[in-house]
Amino acid sequence: MSDLMLLSEAQIRRIEPFFPLSHSVPRVDDRSVLSGIIFVLRNGLRWRDVPREYGLHKTIYVSFIRWSQLGVFNRILAELTAKRSKSDTLMIEATHVKAHRTAASLLKKGMFSEISDTPKAA
Repeated sequence: MSDLMLLSEAQIRRIEPFFPLSHSVPRVDDRSVLSGIIFVLRNGLRWRDVPREYGLHKTIYVSFIRWSQLGVFNRILAELTAKRSKSDTLMIEATHVKAHRTAASLLKKGMFSEISDTPKAA
């Protein structure tokens, strides 16, 4: 498939310290999993429609949820922007992102506690 996108080794080395450590379970390739997450979000796909070259769709989905709950993506964005800008404001243009009809339920489940009044799900 020609439209596959993999992060470079240099890009992965730069953000590697932000990923959680493995606890006696062999790790999957973070490079392909993160590339799969980016591919799904960029193209507005369902998780099960991720190309097989990125790995199992269930692994990619579970990694996305777990890393989101652990704040991995927030720390990565904060680190990458800290070296670029002196401003206290970070703006991300995301008008291309499609919202699935169930996206509002994430607020009810407490997935985004910083913008929701609902307590975070366990």
